[in-house]
Amino acid sequence: MKKDKSVIYWLLSGCVLVFLMVVVGGITRLTNSGLSMTDWHLVTDTLPPLTDAKWNAAFEEYKKFPEYQKINVHNDFQLTDYKFIYFWEWFHRFIGRIIGLVFVIPFVYFLIKKRIDKETLKKCYILLGMGALQGFFGWFMVKSGLVDNPDVSHFRLALHLTFAFITFAYTLWVSLDLIYPEKKEVIVPLKKLARITFVFLLIQIIYGGFVAGLNAGLIHNHWPLMSDGQFFHDSITLEKDSWIARFTEGKSGVQFVHRTMAYVVVSLILFLYFKSKKYPLSRQQQNGLNALVFIVFLQFTLGVFTLLYSVPLWLGLIHQITAFFLLTAMTYTLHRLSK
Repeated sequence: MKKDKSVIYWLLSGCVLVFLMVVVGGITRLTNSGLSMTDWHLVTDTLPPLTDAKWNAAFEEYKKFPEYQKINVHNDFQLTDYKFIYFWEWFHRFIGRIIGLVFVIPFVYFLIKKRIDKETLKKCYILLGMGALQGFFGWFMVKSGLVDNPDVSHFRLALHLTFAFITFAYTLWVSLDLIYPEKKEVIVPLKKLARITFVFLLIQIIYGGFVAGLNAGLIHNHWPLMSDGQFFHDSITLEKDSWIARFTEGKSGVQFVHRTMAYVVVSLILFLYFKSKKYPLSRQQQNGLNALVFIVFLQFTLGVFTLLYSVPLWLGLIHQITAFFLLTAMTYTLHRLSK
């Protein structure tokens, strides 16, 4: 039991660090800091520039790229401004390095001491691969904003964000497997419904990334209808030629899907909650469902106010953090309904 607890604490600490990284990633995005570091080195970027000469050299390098040349050159952008955006991107990458160390060093120790069972070991190898892939997705995203367009691809941003959520959820799932090793009879209808709800929540998270990447929260700042009292605004069909592009690349279309999908997610969670009343539930299952209902209504409310107030930094960040809590509750509930 002792060795199990140490592995559990290790995995849960990884969950906390991934959560912190997503929070800092949200700040990085909302402060437009993500393109401040124009290259990536595993070791030499570990510390920020420590002398005036190095700061000036980094700033001069930044000036060679589209974000400065097309946007910030017109904003009286000075070295002090650059230091601010550099900090958030550096801090985001620094936490990524810490996560790598926190995972790899204890993992090697547990491996040598044979304190991880075979089944958990396989899952840990998957987590190791997911961590490496997430690092690649991060650079893949940043690179898209360093060529011609001074903004990252919203597809790549959504990929990076969603995969961070998935990595967190899987880490939590592996932890829960160890916390609750006992098997019990599964309520199949609830398990199936919870899986469907989980998938729709992930789709909503993906569209949250689309909205963030396109700055689509800065338009149609009305609720429950879009601008001009329209449920389906005319601009949706005007922005792009094809229906697929309208709902994946057009700002109005992406916002429409995100705001409409919110109703779907709320409805599914409520359906799951009331359907569960027909079955005898454990205390863990009931607590998970209660948390799910509370957090989804909180998240829905935050989403409405984030839209109405045109995405102020603090509200946008709280909205993203609450999405993380919602995924946590969803993962926990699905786990308790599945095993």
